[in-house]
Amino acid sequence: QVQLVESGGGLVQPGGSLRLSCAAPGSIFSIYDMGWWRQAPGKERELVATITSGGWTNYADTVKGRFTISRDNAKNTMYLQMNSLKAEDTGVYYCKAEKYGYSYWGQGTQVTVSS
Repeated sequence: QVQLVESGGGLVQPGGSLRLSCAAPGSIFSIYDMGWWRQAPGKERELVATITSGGWTNYADTVKGRFTISRDNAKNTMYLQMNSLKAEDTGVYYCKAEKYGYSYWGQGTQVTVSS
């Protein structure tokens, strides 16, 4: 079983910033496409951003210009830099790795944007 471990969540005021991290096993990280998803209370899980093994990125319209996804293959870690946070960004953030029809999820990290 592949284990993905998220960290970096917390409570932040509107307009603030957070950086999430997702650590993955070195055996898969460099070849897997990675992504961040989030789930707000009472809502379905939604895509936030993705980054391919080659570094191509894609963002949900709701976070474009505010969030930046990146990966460091040497550290087997993916990041999500979140700026100008809004209350509607609140939720549990999950990282996902996928390739060849296989997908793996982390356990999630809570992000709460509130004054």
